[in-house]
Amino acid sequence: MNFQQLRYVRAALHNDLNLTEVANQLFTSQSGVSKQIRDLEAELGIDIFVRRGKRLVGLTKAGGHVAEVVDRLLHEADNLKRLSAQFVAQDKGRLTIAATHNQASYVLPPVLLRFAREFPDVEVEIRQGTPRYVSDMLLRGEADLGLATQALDQVSDLSTFTCFDWDHVVIVPDGHPLARLPAPALADIARFPLITYSRDFAGGSAVVDAFEAAGLKPDLRLTAMDADVIKTYVRLGMGVGIVAQMAMINGQSDGLKILPQSHRLFPRSSTKVALLKGSLLRNYAYSLVRMLAPHVPQKVLTGARPMPIPAQRLASFAERSDLHFEWGNAPHPVAA
Repeated sequence: MNFQQLRYVRAALHNDLNLTEVANQLFTSQSGVSKQIRDLEAELGIDIFVRRGKRLVGLTKAGGHVAEVVDRLLHEADNLKRLSAQFVAQDKGRLTIAATHNQASYVLPPVLLRFAREFPDVEVEIRQGTPRYVSDMLLRGEADLGLATQALDQVSDLSTFTCFDWDHVVIVPDGHPLARLPAPALADIARFPLITYSRDFAGGSAVVDAFEAAGLKPDLRLTAMDADVIKTYVRLGMGVGIVAQMAMINGQSDGLKILPQSHRLFPRSSTKVALLKGSLLRNYAYSLVRMLAPHVPQKVLTGARPMPIPAQRLASFAERSDLHFEWGNAPHPVAA
């Protein structure tokens, strides 16, 4: 038995049992992958996979238990590598962050600018996608930490920590009729076509739910995953936009106006950072988490003790000045 065989088993499961994809991903031959898995099954004396001809079509009952053990073994092997790197090169390495578009565009920039100053020898990669994509990246061990609004705290294998709360706001082009009202209600806004997030992103479903709870049927003219796309179509006059407040605080908002008190029309959302339970991360990864969620003690992040009951209300994104930046006032690039 060797780790290569275990990696082939895990890769097969992560690639829908497609050995061609496994071979391409691991830069080897399909026959080589198949032989290594067969050798492992022969050594264990059990079939891990159900086969139809040469194709894998599922896990056997024993294979389901084997898959759990394989995940644990490879997970601990990764922890050993991180542990050794912690002592050999404490502030050098690579950090992969899985994040939704809002978090990558409007939350991470000032954080990563500060992080780059403190850890100039750490290479950072951001992978963007849906909240489900973020959680899957963490579960597969392909990201060190994840940042999203939804889905993360619904996965039992992830440890999640709330960074801050945030609000949706309603935006219109300069001169729009709604901008003349002192505090437009949902009924006023529902008279116009709406442009907001897809249901899988940034509380898009919560926006629609708020209208429906008020007995209103919104005219969703366009939905998108990115607030900058939404703002483009609002500027063009295609409809009234509903975006995360952070997209206006940290995003370019020329020609757009936030309707007064519109942040009170929708339920609050929370940005959460997530780690895979049992993972040992490099110290610089924990430092980045603390930049996002400074109220979370280091020992809680490492699993040494549970999260204490907060003594005071968590600051909202609007109150987190450390997370704000302005276009045109960015500092000079970090020197190489």
